[in-house]
Amino acid sequence: MGSRSDYAVMKAAVDVLREFGVPYEAKVVSAHRTPELMVEYAQTAIARGLRVIIAGAGGAAHLPGMIAALTVVPVLGVPVSATSLQGLDALLSIVQMPKGVPVGTLAIGASGAANAGLLAVAMLATTDAELQQKLIARREATRDKVLGESLEEDEVKA
Repeated sequence: MGSRSDYAVMKAAVDVLREFGVPYEAKVVSAHRTPELMVEYAQTAIARGLRVIIAGAGGAAHLPGMIAALTVVPVLGVPVSATSLQGLDALLSIVQMPKGVPVGTLAIGASGAANAGLLAVAMLATTDAELQQKLIARREATRDKVLGESLEEDEVKA
């Protein structure tokens, strides 16, 4: 994430990764304030065994795109609401990557971070049968929860 304050949002991704038992790194690496650290982080990602990177950033939100430019590890970008534009600036910055340097862009805020965690799990589950089964079980539990929230006929008429 671009700054420690972004963790309030990015914690949702960490929670998902923990739920599935996926090892992760949670680091503060700023594209603007620590560019050398960002370059080192991205360029050593493969050697550290990373298979997907979730990068959250607000404002100009260059972190996901810059990391994607420096590694072939897939990057998922999470826009963080950090300015008066409420994350729209970050969303547009992350989603408007030039052709040839893709970043998978998620929704603004904690729901985007949680979905980034789930998408990372899904990516990893393509080569991990146990993780795939956990993901299937979670989706079934989510489905069952929604089905259990159905409105009764008398509630609809009220």
